[in-house]
Amino acid sequence: MSLIFFIDQCVPVSIGQFLREGGHRVLILKDYLPIESPDEIVIAKAQELAAILVSLNEDFGDIVTYPPANYSGIVSIQLRNHPEIIPRLMPGLLNYLSIHNDAEHYQGKLLIVEVNRIRIRE
Repeated sequence: MSLIFFIDQCVPVSIGQFLREGGHRVLILKDYLPIESPDEIVIAKAQELAAILVSLNEDFGDIVTYPPANYSGIVSIQLRNHPEIIPRLMPGLLNYLSIHNDAEHYQGKLLIVEVNRIRIRE
């Protein structure tokens, strides 16, 4: 089963490509909203599309401002200004997605994706 991801404007194209190659549906922010849309609009659009938001924006990792329980899922990718780690980071995420390939698994969860680990907050 493929998952639906809504890719924030700050996410490198290569991450979307990895997700597509993993068999997932990838929706790009610029196809739905102005690039400079505020975070509240971005996450609301992800909800409207029943998609899991993928972002590098650390604000989405703030569970007080964006409580995971209110959303279809948030994936916060931790590059820390080092895009060269994407090829090392994505296999772990794709493996996780293949094991947990049901959209309901992500409902109400924040995944914090780092090289060699994925932390989950609810």
